[in-house]
Amino acid sequence: MGLLDSFEKGLERAVNGAFAKTFRSGIQPVEIASALRRELDTKAAVVSRDRILAPNAFEVRLSPDDDARMHALGTSLTGELDKLVHAHARAQGYTFAAPLAITLTADPQVSAGTLRVTSSTAASADRVAWRPVVDINGTRHPLTKARTVIGRGSDADITIADPGTSRRHVEILWDGERAMVRDLGSTNGSRLDGRPFTEAPLAPDSTVRIGRTDIVFHVVAQPRAPRTQTFDTGRERP
Repeated sequence: MGLLDSFEKGLERAVNGAFAKTFRSGIQPVEIASALRRELDTKAAVVSRDRILAPNAFEVRLSPDDDARMHALGTSLTGELDKLVHAHARAQGYTFAAPLAITLTADPQVSAGTLRVTSSTAASADRVAWRPVVDINGTRHPLTKARTVIGRGSDADITIADPGTSRRHVEILWDGERAMVRDLGSTNGSRLDGRPFTEAPLAPDSTVRIGRTDIVFHVVAQPRAPRTQTFDTGRERP
């Protein structure tokens, strides 16, 4: 099974089988995936014998109607796109200069059924704004403070409806570059990538499990002044 086939099946699962009903017309999610994959291959550059650098920041520009349909999926679509890009980069041996960032944007100048992709390679700190986030039950939560408490209590910074968690279960500490995760004396304990912990460094893309809830930590990059290239699907405009 190819990456695009895997993407489409994964996306169908993510939106509870609504894929065919929601996207009968206009741009298809799999076309976005194909455009991102093509953008990776087109813009990847050999920088040394052992390193091929690929763009890490993508903006997908859609017609307002297509953008509204895509955003109706919430984080399901962007999550699947992120997985696809990472999987294709691994398969091709590409590396990123900074964490991956994919955004969908409405553009009235783009016709329904077409899309344009702009990409950039954020290679230095002065061109990147770093932002820690956690994905919990399909929702992305930016971590805007140096200390973020997660638990089922109303006094937690991020509240989750899981009876297997404590009111203040874990906290994530962020110093602007690195993250730590600490169990706050919870009743049932916590696991980091499957292993129990009390306090541990928190690497990007790690998963913290509390109760029955998975907390996936990411560090995403926001380019400040990207160079852009455009790509059109080539479909006929109405």
